[in-house]
Amino acid sequence: MSGNQAGGPLEAIRNSIRRTAETFSGSQLPATQYQPGHHGNVVGDRQFDDREIERYWLNAPFAYAVVTYSDTDDKHLYRVIEPELDRFEGELLSTLYDDVRTPLLYSSRDGTPEEVLAEELRNRLEKYGMEIDVAGFYRLYYYLYRRFQGFGRLDPLMHDPSIEDISCDGYDIPLYAYHDGYQDIETNISFAEEELDNYIVRMAQQAGRHISVGNPVVETTLQDGSRAELALGEEVTPRGSAFTIRKYSEEPFTPIDLLEFGTYSLHQMAYLWMAIEHNKNIIFAGGTASGKTTSMNAISMFVPPRSKLITIEDTRELALYHDNWLSCVTRERLDEASNVTMYDLLRSALRHRPEYIIVGEVRGEEAITLFQAMNTGHTTLSTMHADSVQTVINRLENEPINVPRPMVQSLDVLCVQTLARFGGERVRRADAIAEIEGIDQRTGELDYTGAYEWNSANDSFREGNKQLLDEIREERGWSQSELLREMQRRRTFLKYLWEQGVNQYQEFTAMVNRYYATPEEVIDRIEATQMDADAVETPSQ
Repeated sequence: MSGNQAGGPLEAIRNSIRRTAETFSGSQLPATQYQPGHHGNVVGDRQFDDREIERYWLNAPFAYAVVTYSDTDDKHLYRVIEPELDRFEGELLSTLYDDVRTPLLYSSRDGTPEEVLAEELRNRLEKYGMEIDVAGFYRLYYYLYRRFQGFGRLDPLMHDPSIEDISCDGYDIPLYAYHDGYQDIETNISFAEEELDNYIVRMAQQAGRHISVGNPVVETTLQDGSRAELALGEEVTPRGSAFTIRKYSEEPFTPIDLLEFGTYSLHQMAYLWMAIEHNKNIIFAGGTASGKTTSMNAISMFVPPRSKLITIEDTRELALYHDNWLSCVTRERLDEASNVTMYDLLRSALRHRPEYIIVGEVRGEEAITLFQAMNTGHTTLSTMHADSVQTVINRLENEPINVPRPMVQSLDVLCVQTLARFGGERVRRADAIAEIEGIDQRTGELDYTGAYEWNSANDSFREGNKQLLDEIREERGWSQSELLREMQRRRTFLKYLWEQGVNQYQEFTAMVNRYYATPEEVIDRIEATQMDADAVETPSQ
């Protein structure tokens, strides 16, 4: 019998709580901060039959992950461990869900959401006349926070920085996560039918979107910036409602991270830095989850300081540390007249007279405007779904994009990324970096040359012709030796930051800006530091 029906256990405890609240004037609950050593654990220790690989906190001290490996099934399992509630606490929590919701929505109290929720929970328990220890208080607090301020059942997964994607394929099917260390890994979380339908609807509503049987597929952005693709019911997804969440990282990857991952080499990174600084137009292409947007965001950190920069996206993904930056995001509403499209934003951006324009992805009519911007002196960066240089060119020149071939030659560099397997692991690599040379006068075809190519056999990068550097050399009036010296200095600079672990994006950008201001001084300091380190490692005989 449902707890909402007369005589149900949930209704019985609610009546008991309300009678207790009428009898007692209130009980004093401890307002003390939780201390595990003193108050006991909120979440208990769990052991498993399968071999444990690792365990780590997700949202300390409330939830942690345990990764196990089954020799029988030959697979890893990702287990979320959360506080256990006894029957009384579980029924009390159901009552609190109802009684706390309205005060939280209309609360005018000062303080953080965490402080307001803790205060409201304390007030409710005092009104009920409940005596509860500190650990029990925080067990209830955790589930209330997860429900009203977090992501419900997904909240622990959303706290794991090693997880990039979370996917649900239907009713009562375990969720899968894409984990940095284990790739696609099954979790111990699943949703029953009604629970999953309600969860999908709530996610859409919280993002200001409408989803229904009549409109069962919605793409949206969650409150933390993560991208979500939602499907309701069984019409388009026969196994039941489904979703995929692409997590948003507030700490974006930097060029140093791309070097650490092996996505690009030092030579490639110095090459792209020169291209960005000297206003070359770049498209990052690749398949789903190849890392093209991540790479574009990282490479954008080479944009010179004080340059006016505008970013245009469907969903907020780009994060930069740039003073003169205008961020624009499209808007979609049920009322078609109120939509603001990528095309609208790009046309508007040109009136702001930016030096750099970064477009999250080109796939339609906005591409013509983007290439017009290239032709009028604006430096542009963007991404495309395509798995090769020729595929990018074909997509640009044909439906639905239809950029005329003479305009396509305004593009300078194409970086094609791939998600591949090497050494038993999935890796992201710059499969090819090509330079657009122009239209062949004999054939009328668009010519391009390979600047770099990934060798999948030994995970190395082969160098090809790089006419772009010769163009930059002529623009700057450098000799060949001066160009080579500058490229070496940039590799030295990047290698030093890599060795020092400078991968926090504000710090990295500040270092790049310092190089722009006083390159000789920065390189001299790096070389002096390296000489001092060598002297320590090699004492005099």
